[in-house]
Amino acid sequence: MNFFFDNTLAPRLARALDELVGPESRVVHLTEDFSADTPDIAWIEKLAANGNWTIISGDLRISRNPHERRAWQSAGLTTFFLKGWPQKSFWIQASRLVQWWPDIEQQARRVKAGAAFIVPFKYSGRFEQLQFTL
Repeated sequence: MNFFFDNTLAPRLARALDELVGPESRVVHLTEDFSADTPDIAWIEKLAANGNWTIISGDLRISRNPHERRAWQSAGLTTFFLKGWPQKSFWIQASRLVQWWPDIEQQARRVKAGAAFIVPFKYSGRFEQLQFTL
């Protein structure tokens, strides 16, 4: 399974998780394949064309901006929005993401592609599923 971190999260966080998840999964940061200023719609469309990707993002605006939301929903990419996480320090994000990761990976494997979830900062093991219409 492939996981893609957008620019709201640190590249080194994606690299660290990539090492931790081992050969079963792959974790990459936006800057590994795109320039840092690539518009969301461009990388969303490219990921959709390349296959099985799950997005990890701290940017809930993708779900609110009608133009970006339409591109994201059309792409059918499962997304986990880390609500309130970008405001936390790197090490706090890292420790919490490691705690959440087994749940994120398990949820990503069992849901239909295109599902969206909010991952709260406080660990509970439960996600809030987002429902949108085009």
